[in-house]
Amino acid sequence: MPRLLLVRHGKTELNSSEGYWGNTDVELSAEGLWQAGRLRDRLAKENIRSIYSSDLNRALVTAKTIATLHNREVTVCTELREIDFGRLEGLTFSQVDEHYPEIAQLWLEQSLKLAFPGGESIGQFEERITSFRRRLQKHSGEESIVVVAHSGVLRTLVCQLLGFEPRRGWQIRLDPASLTVVETYPQGGILTLLNDVSHLVGGG
Repeated sequence: MPRLLLVRHGKTELNSSEGYWGNTDVELSAEGLWQAGRLRDRLAKENIRSIYSSDLNRALVTAKTIATLHNREVTVCTELREIDFGRLEGLTFSQVDEHYPEIAQLWLEQSLKLAFPGGESIGQFEERITSFRRRLQKHSGEESIVVVAHSGVLRTLVCQLLGFEPRRGWQIRLDPASLTVVETYPQGGILTLLNDVSHLVGGG
């Protein structure tokens, strides 16, 4: 299996909010567009064979910016969408706690039984990421593959690749426009870089 360059999209116009945004198709902010450019420059010398992206605009614009220096088409994957928060989209945690206290409790417990009303369950989300991971099996170990997605997606993917329990994803931090690298082998994955944002130093 290939070397995976896992990229979280840049900052969005709603990043300053405390609300949870999953399937809401928000735009990159001016800073987010700058961050995408820095990611493009950071990955300019990588021998990238394929680029996969969530179909949500904040990820897709980031992916297409990276692709400009590599003469590669971006493969759009709905499996890489952030989790669907359903009726909780845009709410803050305090609002969730007020209106959906049972959901808030499961969230605090990091329970795998968590299911968002009108949206996805953690189990459905996990299966969706597993479905995407199967796509990667067609790539060889000589290839570098870029995956541009969202925090929840990438944390889940990292856990699956490393053989961690799903709940361990809550303990991984991935900042906007960060780069994480996982070397993959038949025996499992090796994490070689996590949440690197050194390319963002010196501007923005």
